[in-house]
Amino acid sequence: MWEHVIALLALTLMEIVLGIDNIVFIAIVTSRLPVEQRPNARRVGLGLALVMRILLLLTLNFMLTKLVFSVFTLDSILPLSSLGIDAGSFENEHHWEEFNQISWRDIILFTGGLFLVWKSVHEIHKQMEGHADGHSEKAPASFSGVLVQIALLDVVFSLDSVITAVGMSESTSVMITAIIIAVGVMVLFANKIGDFVENHPTLKMLALSFLILIGVMLVAEGAGTHVNKNYIYFAMAFSLIVEFLNMRMRIVKNRTHIPENFV
Repeated sequence: MWEHVIALLALTLMEIVLGIDNIVFIAIVTSRLPVEQRPNARRVGLGLALVMRILLLLTLNFMLTKLVFSVFTLDSILPLSSLGIDAGSFENEHHWEEFNQISWRDIILFTGGLFLVWKSVHEIHKQMEGHADGHSEKAPASFSGVLVQIALLDVVFSLDSVITAVGMSESTSVMITAIIIAVGVMVLFANKIGDFVENHPTLKMLALSFLILIGVMLVAEGAGTHVNKNYIYFAMAFSLIVEFLNMRMRIVKNRTHIPENFV
């Protein structure tokens, strides 16, 4: 009994942390919609994330037997040996197998990471060109188009989330309950986070930079290079603290009217 409660609490917390990436992406993508459509798009996007996670859990056998096992090897399609890349180039056989053997999980993470990097760079370009602030004449994004983008990335984020859940608990009911609670918490804060990011341009740029970092991490994971997520989360937390200090400094500066040459 208590072991299930502890597992539920730990897994719920972990799912909320992993869901931060999802919330940031949804906040960025929905910012292209008209203001009145954004709350609905965020709720629907998180609803899709919930459905995707539960479906993946219910098809757990498929995940464990199909997605994580090799479908082909790199040396069967690329002349790795002629490039000087073989088992001797790696620390041990396990690292070589991770690099050489490609599974559907690797393909999903790799392509999803590339899409996330492209989308983030594209949004940064719009921001730099002055089109992301809503003052351009270009028509806003369509509701259905935004949902398609959210659904595509939900597959990637959900895969990572469910694989983590499988590693932390053996009870499907505990995993589903933790995911439902975590998504419920995300729904409560999605609009506040989205509006806060949208109303602070520097924070929006920082969020886009985070998404590029996450995309690169997904590409690396898909290519067989494990990246410790603790380093990623620490960098994100540190950057956020610095940005909040900058925001606080700007507020104090505006209140006291400090001249520019004294800042």
